[in-house]
Amino acid sequence: MRVSKRASAVAAIAAVALVAAGCGGGDDTEENSGNADKTANGAITIDGTQPANPLLPSATSETGGGDVLDFMWTGLINYPAGGGDPVNAVAEDIGTTDAQTYTVKIKKGIKFHDGTEVKAKNFVDAWNFTAYSENGQQQASFFSDIDGYEAVHTEDPDGEEGPQKAPKPTTDKMSGLAVVDDYTFTVKLAAPNSIFPVKLGYSAYFPMPDSFFAAADKNEWGKKPVGNGPVKFVSWTDNVEIKLTRFDDYTLDDKVKIKDVTVKLYQEDTAAYAELVANQLDFQQQVPSSSLAGEKWKADLGARGLTVDIPVMQIIAFPIYDKRYQNKDLRRAVSLSINREEIASKIFFNTRKPATSWAAPGTLGATGFDCTTCKYDPEAAKAALQAAGGFEGEMVIYYNADASHKDWVEAAANSVATTLGIKVRAEGMPTFAVFRQNIDGKKMTGPYRAGWQADYPNGENWLGPLYVTGASSNDGSYSNPQVDALYQEGSRLADEKAAEAKFAEAIKIVDAEVPSIPIVSVTQQSGISNRIAPSVKTNWVGSIDLSTVELV
Repeated sequence: MRVSKRASAVAAIAAVALVAAGCGGGDDTEENSGNADKTANGAITIDGTQPANPLLPSATSETGGGDVLDFMWTGLINYPAGGGDPVNAVAEDIGTTDAQTYTVKIKKGIKFHDGTEVKAKNFVDAWNFTAYSENGQQQASFFSDIDGYEAVHTEDPDGEEGPQKAPKPTTDKMSGLAVVDDYTFTVKLAAPNSIFPVKLGYSAYFPMPDSFFAAADKNEWGKKPVGNGPVKFVSWTDNVEIKLTRFDDYTLDDKVKIKDVTVKLYQEDTAAYAELVANQLDFQQQVPSSSLAGEKWKADLGARGLTVDIPVMQIIAFPIYDKRYQNKDLRRAVSLSINREEIASKIFFNTRKPATSWAAPGTLGATGFDCTTCKYDPEAAKAALQAAGGFEGEMVIYYNADASHKDWVEAAANSVATTLGIKVRAEGMPTFAVFRQNIDGKKMTGPYRAGWQADYPNGENWLGPLYVTGASSNDGSYSNPQVDALYQEGSRLADEKAAEAKFAEAIKIVDAEVPSIPIVSVTQQSGISNRIAPSVKTNWVGSIDLSTVELV
């Protein structure tokens, strides 16, 4: 799952207030405010999972690490909790006259956690580092719109398994980036792009301090990272906790009132839930699916139970690098054989909706993203399997066992087995970190549980990072030249509606080839402890907004 806790500089997507189920949102009245002294010296514990990689914005595209990055860093733009128009954060101004060349002015006096000032070069150097293919950073494709990207980023001509290697880039700096002065830089794109400003709050675009570039071992640096956000790093004990503390020199509007934050890294979400119910955990972003039956979570938590709409879908992805899954008819057969209505009602007790699109409901610019294989059609599924020549052996659908995925993945596996008459079972991997290591290493030997949380509010985000050849989260190695070409055409249009039409054309090809399977769209059920003031809020993707946390 991709992660971002920032939103668009140009698209208005409302942040969501964290409210008690069935109740209105909080306000600034005495009833909803916290105890200022207790808050200023207080500490909270929230749930998390072990990051798959060191804490580097350039190399993190999953929520375990991404949540922590978004607490520790602030990008060019931010989206205020509680809704309203998007606002500049580190950026003083982002201007353009032609949707191709952008001038970015940043605010003076913003500091990294090591006390050094954030300057224009910290953005330019970070973007060049991420894009340079010799550095092997997962987020590189986010810079493909910038002029000169092809010179810094070369591709392996025969893939990771082939004998050839990618040629060395001719330079390590994109020609489209230029530092004008300490607080100004320009970005020239290869062509006009109406979508580009929407992306600039995502973590791939965060600035990096000089100490990062001076570090001989970047991964070691990422184990004790230095950001520029409202909280700073204290310590990280693998599979136990990550400790953060307030950065008192932070000057932007989303300053944190609470002193200390511990992200407890759980192997089982049921363990986190038990501690939440007992008021030993202060925030759980998603309660276990087992607590949804009969609305048990509402009975357990009362006014501490929270419902939040978020742009997230649960997906089953295919390892297309495995020859057994390279037949699109087979993939189509699997998709058509899954009863999403039954999963939504019996596993998630109607807190999820069966997927009908390749993007989450309500996504801007996602008109025409219909998923034609998301319906349950046993006869069509059997016909597709026959067209594929059947399936030999056992199909194993994998999931990470440290979150509530077992029940719905097993239900999907049973549905496929019953409908198609083949051997299918679900198998858990112990932790999300291990799970992601296998995915990132292209070592999956069967379909696997995936998910997508929007990085920014536009339909392009449900196409480009997932289904364009070599894209940052194209984990299954899907590739289609027509999809790539249509995506490039759309990305290089100054007119947003024309761009969306090209993306919709590309999605029609994706829909026909079924590189993954949308299963359900997600509504988040969260909880807070009785120590947290009910005025607390989340941002648009459902993560706790630390700047709104007060203790009572």
